[in-house]
Amino acid sequence: MTARAIQLRGVEVHNLRHVDLDIPHRKLVVFCGVSGSGKSSLALDTLYAEGQRRYIESFSAYTRQFLERLEKPAAERIDGIPPAVAVTRQNNTRGNRATVATAA
Repeated sequence: MTARAIQLRGVEVHNLRHVDLDIPHRKLVVFCGVSGSGKSSLALDTLYAEGQRRYIESFSAYTRQFLERLEKPAAERIDGIPPAVAVTRQNNTRGNRATVATAA
């Protein structure tokens, strides 16, 4: 049976301490809070890192040697997580005519 949610147990990344969380699949989920509350730590350092790490583990050893290694997040357990792609904001000095395709 397929998991209905991503289950995080005992997450301890940066400001997050012993966080338990269930994130439903196929729903729009937003992390909001004050600066320094752990939004990016949860989204990027935990969810993205684990999803990407598991995805890369499915590649052959030959292919993995050319890819960047992501550390396993500090958590007791992470279940039900699919492969992950992160789109982050970066402060690039691009021209005002740059698009998603040309800015990459």
